[in-house]
Amino acid sequence: GCRDFHPGSSVGNAFARGTCGRPRWNPRTGGPRKMGVNFTVSNKDTVKSSDVLFLAVKPPIIPFILEEVGPDIEPRHIVVSCAAGVTISSIEKKLSTFCPTPKVIRCMTNTPVVVREGATVYATGTHADVEDGKLLEQLMASVGFCTEVEEDLINAVTGLSGSGPAYAFTALDALADGGVKMGLPRRLAVRLGAQALLGAAKMLLESEQHPGQLKDNVCSPGGATIHALHFLESGGFRSLLINAVEASCIRTRELQHLADQEKISPAAIKKTLLDKVKLESPSLTMASASKVSLFTSKSPSSKKN
Repeated sequence: GCRDFHPGSSVGNAFARGTCGRPRWNPRTGGPRKMGVNFTVSNKDTVKSSDVLFLAVKPPIIPFILEEVGPDIEPRHIVVSCAAGVTISSIEKKLSTFCPTPKVIRCMTNTPVVVREGATVYATGTHADVEDGKLLEQLMASVGFCTEVEEDLINAVTGLSGSGPAYAFTALDALADGGVKMGLPRRLAVRLGAQALLGAAKMLLESEQHPGQLKDNVCSPGGATIHALHFLESGGFRSLLINAVEASCIRTRELQHLADQEKISPAAIKKTLLDKVKLESPSLTMASASKVSLFTSKSPSSKKN
């Protein structure tokens, strides 16, 4: 597939590295080329040489990408959008100008695909076949968990597993700070905290027990853990996490509304001129039996003073 690794597109970067089995590679060096990855500065060339196209750009960039590649979209193409809040219908509407029956799939994944432990959901569009969905599921299953859902659930998924790694990293950072406060070296504190989260997640996924039961199994009567949990409850730990998921979901809906209305700020338009996108964010193309491409670009931002 074709993949761009600009750091402004963290999911696109992570997905590409995960599928190629290189968590720490530098796309601008020769490593990827040895694995059959070809570089190109033209999205249009990418479309012509690929079958599955991943749109891994920020939501405001989607209209620009679709206008650029739309004339080259054919019935054989499967267009997969990873952009938060961008609906299937809005993409189909754009592409139908060029192709009467565009195959569109909307998905939401997360950055742990880089270590092949991602969480991905997808919903198929009006013209996408069951086989198209199964192909995407096969691709994403190679970098973690993948399942099909109704499109109206994807915003909630964004708030939970899409943003979830950031919640986990924040919690881990705080846990490590606690360990350092109590005398542990920073490196050891981070490792122990990460291993605790990894082990807990694996226990949950490999058991049929409710997380509450697994939590109770750690708590001895009058012990250290139940005293610690009391502090978490007093600080509103559960409510904070619930509110975080809700806030992410609400923001995704706002992005969806902006995308549907195509309300893009002048600054964003100036920053995302197609010629600038092509020059600053070259695409990558991977030679394979089923050719896949992934478009990414810099996210729009205001010019610094």
